Amino acid sequence: MVIESHKIQTHWNYLLAIDDDLDRLSRYIEFHERNFECFSIEISRILLTSAAEIDVVCKQICKKHDPESSAKDMHQYREEIKPVYPEIPNFEVMIPRHGLKLKPWDNWNEINGVPLWWTAHNKVKHQRDSEYYQGNLKNSLNSVAGLFIMVLYLYKEEANMGELVPPPKLLRVTGEHCKGVDLATTEFGIAYKLSW
Repeated sequence: MVIESHKIQTHWNYLLAIDDDLDRLSRYIEFHERNFECFSIEISRILLTSAAEIDVVCKQICKKHDPESSAKDMHQYREEIKPVYPEIPNFEVMIPRHGLKLKPWDNWNEINGVPLWWTAHNKVKHQRDSEYYQGNLKNSLNSVAGLFIMVLYLYKEEANMGELVPPPKLLRVTGEHCKGVDLATTEFGIAYKLSW
């Protein structure tokens, strides 16, 4: 008997691993605005890991909509992704357990705007000796939230069908991007509401 294998969503699984890292971190640092400037090796690692994955996912989204795309930096990603998905800069991610709401892509509303967490990532990556403190909780949370949004759009069809399972432990979308819970699969999934 052959069992049909479930389609593997590598980037979703990677997001879930980072979300799990955040969940563990929350046992030691309260995710609260008063702690947003807190920085450490682990927080920096989460920022660097999630931002590196965003780079990969954004390239794939660009290629998905234009196979000839040569986008390779945040400015080019904005120029190619924002016209296709204009709601991304206003997309809000919640971390309900900690009462937080984040808009990680809101700087894309500005001309030539680049997310602050992306700039922080580059500084920590290239100037760690002087910019290490930018690997802080605020930048890391926004980077992971930014990855969550981009992975949802990379797997938009699966997201809208509730097939991205399991859902993250910490990250949630607001009501405008949620159709409900799908209990038809072996694992419960969230049916997202993303633009076509």
